[in-house]
Amino acid sequence: MLLIPAIDLKKGVVVRLTQGEKDTAVVYSDDPAEVAKLWESKGAELIHVVDLDGAMMGYHQNLESVKKIVNAVKIPVQFGGGVRSIRTIEEVLGIGVAKVIIGSKAAIDPNLTRDAIAKFNDKIIVGIDAKGGKVAVWGWQQMTEYTALDLAQEMKRSGVTRIIYTDIARDGMLEGPNFDAVREFTQAIKLEVIAAGGITSLDDIKKLLAFEKIGLKGAIVGKAIYTGKIELSEAIKMVKDAQIPEPVHETTPQDRFRRPFKLKSEDDAVKFY
Repeated sequence: MLLIPAIDLKKGVVVRLTQGEKDTAVVYSDDPAEVAKLWESKGAELIHVVDLDGAMMGYHQNLESVKKIVNAVKIPVQFGGGVRSIRTIEEVLGIGVAKVIIGSKAAIDPNLTRDAIAKFNDKIIVGIDAKGGKVAVWGWQQMTEYTALDLAQEMKRSGVTRIIYTDIARDGMLEGPNFDAVREFTQAIKLEVIAAGGITSLDDIKKLLAFEKIGLKGAIVGKAIYTGKIELSEAIKMVKDAQIPEPVHETTPQDRFRRPFKLKSEDDAVKFY
């Protein structure tokens, strides 16, 4: 499982919200690129960036800040917030973002997801934000009649292979994830799932690690690493230490002579008489 630090952008600065409410924004830094470098220095292998203004207004508003983040780090960046067209996806990928997250538009216009998958393949991730089991859109300001699982199944039929599942009720609350919802969603959808919302402690991360065997590939941490409740480097080390290594087959002297090898040409072959 990958532990992924989040950087939420609002008017060019790094903020955290509570349950997505824009009036709850707390500013943590006015230099997003420096924050990204900090998380990279602590062992992060991927950074999750959200344009909060873009999510609420329908078109990205902080692309310059995203570009600075991408240029500041050597690890990949995934981005969401206001992604509502193929043109926007092309623009975001064009500045070096590794993967683009389609959120609201996946629920409102499934055709966009199908077209995006056809054109960009695994560079596309779908973000499903749920409250009380139902999907929220437009910066979490409106609820739909879709259940999170219904939308996920529709996205699976469209060719999506990875979904970010966020429990809005837990996001920014520092009360722990909704473990039952994460487990049920991951188990039912049988896709790669990244969980977000409410991760507060190392114990929370340990509990999520148990879901790896049913398809949980990552967990996004936000407010907890900004408030010091979780030390990112310690958490990443814990996750890595918990990984079960693949068994290594020890070769015998005889094995070395049984391995196939590629000849540069027929003349290179060793002939035995």
